[in-house]
Amino acid sequence: MGAFEQVDLDRCIHCGLCLNACPTYRELGVEMDSPRGRIYQMVQVASGAMQFGETYVEHLGLCLACRACESACPSGVPYGRLIEAARVQIEARAVRPWHIRVLQGFVFGRLFDSPALLGAAGWLLWLYGSTGMRKLIEKSGLLRGLGGLGAIAPLTPRAEPPFFFRAIGKVYPAEGERRYRVAFLAGCIANVCFARLNEATVRVLRKNGCEVAIPKGQTCCGALHVHTGRAEKARELARRNIDAVLDGGYDAIITNAAGCGSTLKEYGELLAGDPAYADRARRFAQLTKDVNEFLASIELNREMRSVPLTVTYQDSCHLAHGQRVRAAPRQLLAVVPGLIFREMALPDLCCGSAGIYNVVHSEMAGAILKKKMDAINGTGATVIATANPGCILQLRAGAALYGRGQRVAHVVELLDEAYSPLPRER
Repeated sequence: MGAFEQVDLDRCIHCGLCLNACPTYRELGVEMDSPRGRIYQMVQVASGAMQFGETYVEHLGLCLACRACESACPSGVPYGRLIEAARVQIEARAVRPWHIRVLQGFVFGRLFDSPALLGAAGWLLWLYGSTGMRKLIEKSGLLRGLGGLGAIAPLTPRAEPPFFFRAIGKVYPAEGERRYRVAFLAGCIANVCFARLNEATVRVLRKNGCEVAIPKGQTCCGALHVHTGRAEKARELARRNIDAVLDGGYDAIITNAAGCGSTLKEYGELLAGDPAYADRARRFAQLTKDVNEFLASIELNREMRSVPLTVTYQDSCHLAHGQRVRAAPRQLLAVVPGLIFREMALPDLCCGSAGIYNVVHSEMAGAILKKKMDAINGTGATVIATANPGCILQLRAGAALYGRGQRVAHVVELLDEAYSPLPRER
């Protein structure tokens, strides 16, 4: 994650089997906005045959980094590694207005790894939503005059006090016999905007014989930093997480965010050049499991109540393509009594979230989301299940804009309902 490896570039044989898997190529039909076309541009820039410039930045910037091309590729091209290296290159050369540099420096350099700043931002977000200001602004029509800013307003997350920060450093005992001892990585923004999901994750793990530790000292996983070319900051965060968790004697390190999990599992690659951390990073990555992956691998507690819902499942890109975990979420949904599952068309085609892509490229993300919602509407499902907080935000916006009133939930939240004696408030 930094410089191109020629062996990775040479793996692409330009067969084109990736084209139909690529959301931007499906939308635009432009070769330079396909994986094959982007790799060609990387090769040309690396060899000096093409200048590094606006065109190169534009076409590579439009990539969602969903890694669907990796699943389609017969040659094993590590496209995720290539696009991340390209974005390190782009970030190093980018020239931006001073106010954008200051904002990005604050968000990526300080906000994500500061519980105090995240908490303060969370309370401001809560006030925005709870005082009626959000509804007033949305109904006023003011947002329509703000262009791209107005387009991303539906994606604004809702803060969920009490925030999950209060649980960090605590250990929650297993219910019944302890079978496993796991560490839960709570994330960064998730502590504020998905606190109830984090709580549900802990409850479900405890129901399945897990003692759940939420180690003190953990921080942001660095996924958004890796995806935007800030590899050095990502390495700093990775070292902090390894130091906080690795020596705790855990059977597994659990995450409920597919995008985070993909990066956590690649810490060995991220820190391969660090002699002090390379081995520790590999061991950390080997212990990391998505919560769906972990629960599907153990003898699941089947003492559940009926949850009479019709559910479809949207594959989170970094779970399906980055981690190659596809069956586990569906296996878990299949054991919930009363739940009817309906598969959508092209469930592993990106929803358009892709980290901060839906903010930076809102028009393209919206077009991709519209097609995703068409597929979801075709199932007749009343609940859209997925496995990543970013996808949840995107699909909530999709359900509001193009849907039929569907509820969006993480798979683990549906399991939590099944384990609950009474339906939880929604």
